[in-house]
Amino acid sequence: MKKLFKLLVTFFFITVPLSAEEIKVFQFTEEEFGTLKIRKVRGADAKTQYFLGSNENGNFLKAVADNAASGLGKEIKIDLNKTPYLNITWKVEKDLRGINERTKKGHDYAARVFVVKKTGATPLSNRAMNYVFSSNEEVNVSHPSPYTKKSIDFVLSTTKENFNEWVTVKVNVKEHFKQFHDLDLDEINGVAIMADTDNSKLSSIAYYQNIFFSSN
Repeated sequence: MKKLFKLLVTFFFITVPLSAEEIKVFQFTEEEFGTLKIRKVRGADAKTQYFLGSNENGNFLKAVADNAASGLGKEIKIDLNKTPYLNITWKVEKDLRGINERTKKGHDYAARVFVVKKTGATPLSNRAMNYVFSSNEEVNVSHPSPYTKKSIDFVLSTTKENFNEWVTVKVNVKEHFKQFHDLDLDEINGVAIMADTDNSKLSSIAYYQNIFFSSN
């Protein structure tokens, strides 16, 4: 929806310094979590609930969405010429099997990570790649959001293959912005986490860990 897209490209407010080989986007610490605001999507009945945790591989974020939609975001400039690869470790414990994610009524994901590029004066003029943990599609399937062609849904993981288990994925963001938006980018401006079930009115549980950009 346009309200969701506008939300995602306007609520980034934490600036993160740039490094050369690897840039960790989220720390998932109490200190960091206290600086982030959970922004509910307008029209959603409730906010997605986010909780911090840890395991043998470090800190993680748990997202519980019950007919809810909200996200967490950071303004972060990533030099895509140096670190074009987005790395995500995530897991979906409760998925949204049976919905049509390509339609407005079914456009929900238990886990997604948005990468945003500011390309104009208004939020709705910006472009986004929406990397998702799908409950119904195959890996590497892509399609425009049913609400705006300026945001592309790209399936990096699916519960059809990895249900309730951690999976790590990597994607070349620079190549994707060129392929799907015809933009030859030097940098992006923001990254957001989202778990939403407000369209399907269902519930989901997902986890995020180790979200970072790398040179290879």
